[in-house]
Amino acid sequence: MRLLLLHTGGTLMMRGSSGSPPSHASLAEPASALPEVRPLEPDVYTQDLLAELPVLRKIAEIEARILFNLDSADMQPRHWVEIGRAVHEGLPVYDGVVIVHGTDTMAYTASALSFLLPGLNRPVVLTGSQRPLTDVRTDARTNLVDACLLATSNIPEVGIAFGSKLLRGCRATKLDAWGMSAFGSPCCAPLAELGVGVNLAPHTLPPRPPQPFDDRIEPRVMAFRTFPGLDPGLVLGALGTGVKGLVVEAFGTGNLPIQENSLLPVLEAARASDVPVVIVSQSPRGSVDLGRYAGGAAAARGGAIGAGDMTAEAALTKLMITLGRAGRGEAVRAAREAFACAWAGEMSDP
Repeated sequence: MRLLLLHTGGTLMMRGSSGSPPSHASLAEPASALPEVRPLEPDVYTQDLLAELPVLRKIAEIEARILFNLDSADMQPRHWVEIGRAVHEGLPVYDGVVIVHGTDTMAYTASALSFLLPGLNRPVVLTGSQRPLTDVRTDARTNLVDACLLATSNIPEVGIAFGSKLLRGCRATKLDAWGMSAFGSPCCAPLAELGVGVNLAPHTLPPRPPQPFDDRIEPRVMAFRTFPGLDPGLVLGALGTGVKGLVVEAFGTGNLPIQENSLLPVLEAARASDVPVVIVSQSPRGSVDLGRYAGGAAAARGGAIGAGDMTAEAALTKLMITLGRAGRGEAVRAAREAFACAWAGEMSDP
């Protein structure tokens, strides 16, 4: 077996102290009395992962490449395209791909890759860690070993290997910034769970024939969360700056305010400008049903598109890619068609 390991940055290879002042430190103590905590920052990639973790050689022949070395907070859509192209070019040669990535935006990248790589016949596994590889207490070693092992399995999907599980990439979201099991997939069971052995789930996607790589993507998409008191004028102002698509994190099953601070004028302005509005639920286990409450029904009449039980990360990246490929004046139609079906298992059956 041959694996390609792509390094993009993240905590796993960072340097600096990941500790924090002891919990017993008194608030009255002067700052000089507290231990200095240096922020984590990207390190020069000088460590050989195979030398640090020689057990990886028992899994497969691994070739490591550095694409970039970023804190994942600095990841941009152009980086998703660069990663996707590297994976697409490598898959005819390698049996699987492992991508080392920061946790903060890993779910966005995993979702984007799921849509940029529709023709997969082998695994693409993202992983990272909550603590650097060089720390005494770290989850990096286990996550890397699990990711490489899963990349040799018969799971032709983009997934996130973290906390002894493999989650479908376009269903995952970061739920915990402190615990070692940082990611969850509230609306989709794991593709694999690792214990004494490896249990593969029956709902993995079948292999799909490779397709040409399409790098078109429209990054001018805005996501916002509804909340009591949100001034719709702020969103209307954003529409005037050239926003091409909106993702709204609505209440419950897709409910929106329609009386005071109604968002209906936003929907009307968006539709007049051929700007699709996609609605997801704020609830991690939520699924959008625009017919359930008056606010959702009014939104549907205003042209809003329900995204079912998709995560906000998946909806945002799918909309970007859909808009990148839509013709002039066809954005709303293209988005409505795209969100009516699943491309990569990102939603339950409509």
